[in-house]
Amino acid sequence: MPDTATVQRIKTVLFAPPEALPAAVATLPRTAGLYAWWAPPSTLPALPGPANKAEPERRLIYLGKATRLRSRIGSNHLKRSGSSSLRRTLAGLLMPTENYQTTWSDRVILIPGDEQRLTDWMYRHLTLTWAEHPDPAPVEAALISQLRPPLNLDGAQQGTVHDQVKAARAAYYASASQRPH
Repeated sequence: MPDTATVQRIKTVLFAPPEALPAAVATLPRTAGLYAWWAPPSTLPALPGPANKAEPERRLIYLGKATRLRSRIGSNHLKRSGSSSLRRTLAGLLMPTENYQTTWSDRVILIPGDEQRLTDWMYRHLTLTWAEHPDPAPVEAALISQLRPPLNLDGAQQGTVHDQVKAARAAYYASASQRPH
């Protein structure tokens, strides 16, 4: 378990003013750390999260860790639904309005055009903060437990929001055509 001072220091950095994705992607370090995704409440109104202290009109929706922040954000969260639970969850939540379509590869993924549409949606609606830290896993667990970001099922508060996120993930997986043999 990380010490309280470390958790508080990382939390303070993550609650700094979030950056727009073009600027964030250009400046993300190649080191280990934690990252936080932020959205205005109107973007996903049924999913409340803690307000950003520097920009109260932004709510924390997802918290993650990475061994290499730049590649985790740029190559996974902004490109491939097959390797990003954030993307799969967002796609599931947005399917009723965005009409995303999925298919099978070795797992359920968005069709290529919809991968790009989801990335475009993320660039329009989400912002990002991050904090470098050499051992992010224990800090991530402590912060998820403390902050309960709505899209993080591990450590998230049980109830309506948890059920809605689980249902969105299930809808995402169920939307794919028959699994190939």
